[in-house]
Amino acid sequence: MKEINDKNIKHIIGIVSGKGGVGKSYVTGSIAVTLAKQGYRVGILDGDVTGPSIPHMFNINSGVYGDQEIIYPATSDILGIKIISSALLLAHDEDPIMWRGPLIGSLVTQFYTLVNWGALDFLLIDFPPGTSDVALSAFQNIPVDGIVLVTTPQQMVQQIVKKTYKMAEEMKVKLFGVIENMAYVKLPNTAEKYYLYGQNKLEDLQKTFPINILGSLPFLPVNTKLVDEGKIEVTDTSEFTLITESLLKELNNE
Repeated sequence: MKEINDKNIKHIIGIVSGKGGVGKSYVTGSIAVTLAKQGYRVGILDGDVTGPSIPHMFNINSGVYGDQEIIYPATSDILGIKIISSALLLAHDEDPIMWRGPLIGSLVTQFYTLVNWGALDFLLIDFPPGTSDVALSAFQNIPVDGIVLVTTPQQMVQQIVKKTYKMAEEMKVKLFGVIENMAYVKLPNTAEKYYLYGQNKLEDLQKTFPINILGSLPFLPVNTKLVDEGKIEVTDTSEFTLITESLLKELNNE
């Protein structure tokens, strides 16, 4: 199955974060939705095994099936995005997965090697936070084209970006760039932006560190509500259009 996927999946992009709570899964789902709206065939491998949230965003509770050798992913109702997640293998949503790191890393790799993804233009992998066994194992066993780092504009960002950059360098995986999430709020009835943590955090880092800024995203309460209701496919993804265009350029320049 690995050989089939290697041939049928054109591009594999990992979405990573240095810590939790930065909206990494939201960014993963929104990039997938944006690409699907543009006519691309998209899949999401939910690699955040102990904290899976992708199925909830797409209101998917079942649909995964298979036999002892092959697993078939679930498919979202509106845009036909293919999804595999540990949450879809549990009898109950609230059941915890209490596994050690190597087992979790192995499961993520098997989600690639044993799942029949079919023909895809993009497979997005939603990694758990940090530079854990999951990421290291996946980079060794899955032909990832590159990764995108999701962060928020707080003081820790410099340390997190540098750690991720060094990890990608050591694993010989390209860092496509950084997305700054929840950077600002658009004030009602005005074009004015209110920056929650101050401006130009990534721009200041870029002066001393070779990173590509893919985008700076606002906090959108309307989207948050829709995502909580499992309706990410109908959210406003206009803020992600330039991000997907940048990713396409990065992939074409490889």
